[in-house]
Amino acid sequence: MGPSGKSARGASLVPRMKTRHRLCYAALFSLLLLGLLSSGLLQFWPRENAVDVGDAPHVTRSPRDVADLPRVQLALEMPTPERGDMSCRMHTCFDVYRCGHNMRRRIKVYVYPPAHYVDARGVTVAHGFSREFNDLLSAISESEFYTDQPARACLLLPSVDMLSQQHLRLKETGQLLAQMHRRRTWLIVSAQTNIHEEFREQLQTLEARYNEEVLLLERCVGLPPGRDSARTRCHGDHIYNYPEILQESSFCVVLRCARLGQPALSDALQAGCIPVILADSYILPFSEVLDWKRTAVVLAEDKLPEICTILKAISQRQIEDMQRQARFFWERYFSSMKVIALTTLHIINERIFPYAAHSYEHWNSPPEVCWRGVMNPLFLPLEPARARGFTAVVLTYDRLDSLLRVVTEIARTPSLAKVLVVWNNQNKDPPPSTVWPRLNVPLRVVQTQENKLSNRFFPYEEIETEAVLAIDDDIIMLTPDELQFGYEVWREFPDRLVGYPGRLHLWDHETGKWKYESEWTNEVSMVLTGAAFYHKYFNYLYTYKMPGDIKAWVDNHMNCEDIAMNFLVTNMTGKPPIKVTPRKKFKCPECTAQDGLSLDQTHMVERSECINKFVSVFGMMPLRSVEHRADPVLYKDDFPEKLKSFPNIGSL
Repeated sequence: MGPSGKSARGASLVPRMKTRHRLCYAALFSLLLLGLLSSGLLQFWPRENAVDVGDAPHVTRSPRDVADLPRVQLALEMPTPERGDMSCRMHTCFDVYRCGHNMRRRIKVYVYPPAHYVDARGVTVAHGFSREFNDLLSAISESEFYTDQPARACLLLPSVDMLSQQHLRLKETGQLLAQMHRRRTWLIVSAQTNIHEEFREQLQTLEARYNEEVLLLERCVGLPPGRDSARTRCHGDHIYNYPEILQESSFCVVLRCARLGQPALSDALQAGCIPVILADSYILPFSEVLDWKRTAVVLAEDKLPEICTILKAISQRQIEDMQRQARFFWERYFSSMKVIALTTLHIINERIFPYAAHSYEHWNSPPEVCWRGVMNPLFLPLEPARARGFTAVVLTYDRLDSLLRVVTEIARTPSLAKVLVVWNNQNKDPPPSTVWPRLNVPLRVVQTQENKLSNRFFPYEEIETEAVLAIDDDIIMLTPDELQFGYEVWREFPDRLVGYPGRLHLWDHETGKWKYESEWTNEVSMVLTGAAFYHKYFNYLYTYKMPGDIKAWVDNHMNCEDIAMNFLVTNMTGKPPIKVTPRKKFKCPECTAQDGLSLDQTHMVERSECINKFVSVFGMMPLRSVEHRADPVLYKDDFPEKLKSFPNIGSL
């Protein structure tokens, strides 16, 4: 569901599939949740009377007909598995030492030999293998992770098909699993089905309001002979081919339901349709390594009535990027049971051997993007990936109302990846989580130990992106278009400061000293870090490599940390900063003289002293003046706003 692209027919697509078609898709996510988090694995750990499988034969292919398998009868009094510890996690209940038997930095997986299990009356417990489970076992047994020696394995997979719950006998299945060795970690696949109707009323309201942009599909009833209901969806009397109809929509809704919407997500990825996740409890598959922000829109469930407004704000260029990424995720990680199984094993392998883990780019970038050129690791990339986004670092002390407005405004920027609030007040705790606005990106608050301006440039571990937006808690006037454009400019010049408030240094012939100039001129030699983009590498230089006593001087005087950063960057690169957009006024209209340091007259006098102090420490004047400003294409041209990539650049 959602607004359409250029030629797309917007659709709200809530697919429903028959059980036989949902089974393979449901396995995708239960495989990760049960296999990786280990809690599901532990539920079936048996008692001490275990069966020895040391001499079990090698498994290369799983027969689908149980008639050809050795018969194993379960005794009536066999124990059922004890309830597992639901608090177990990978790093608390997983025995990593079992994975250290080989020197090739690879986990080993043992597949139990298949058997025909019957109960005490001779009735079959498991009715053969489904094609999907057969593919799963084959993929593992033919992979680099397989071993036919259970003593060398740290993951053991029972050959019991639980993908289908239609004929699953829970008690007897638990009994046969309970007979396997206690000290083994299992990789168990389980599937759940049924989609509930909780959000139907809101969806119908949206469809009525956005009739041309929202399409709500239903399961077809009364189909003519020869039409497969699993391959069709209906809207009134109109019949659509499914899942082909998904290719005509820009966005597809994935709602919280009894089975967490796995089929809907899989179908959307396969069709290159951007998933819109409205499931507060949903852990996206393989989220440990896959950056879902690059291909999905994740919203809180209560945002469903606003979904059309939110999706319409996404630019066409970003929609196309996310659609390509959706197809890449599907083909690389979800297109078959084989790639699902191998992806899961690779993730577990990286947990056990983290020093052999693949990079972020390996997991999230197509090969043609990863290997389009050789890059010297000692230098910054020529153009950082747009998809990584930027981290907004907001320095604040006690202006809560203004702070919340700033956080809310910058959260509307498409490329924002995270908000980090640096709470510089030691006498007052940050507000509780209930006070902060609900965002679609992570928000972290760090309370510092001392009130220092240099805290804004500390290399916090929460900053995971290359790009950093330093912004004050009173910069409430910048629009999302201005911020997004500034980020796009920084991507082309990642070694420079790219910002909005411009300043200049001048030589005063009367005093024989440098002077700080804040009046409007055609030249700039500094951009203030009250609103500026820069590479996070400069946080390390500022904190640990700043020349002389500049950092201590800034902290003692509570002034000039932005000037110090300009000195540092220009001295390192030899390049002036870049001012973006025409805006010149950055005074908070609601702030008083008591609200901020920069409104104090002595503050301005000290800034000239700062420049001369820093020149004496550096031994020269590194700042460079430039008559240049970056504006968007068509900024002042008489074109319709919808043709401009950044229409809301704002005024002076």
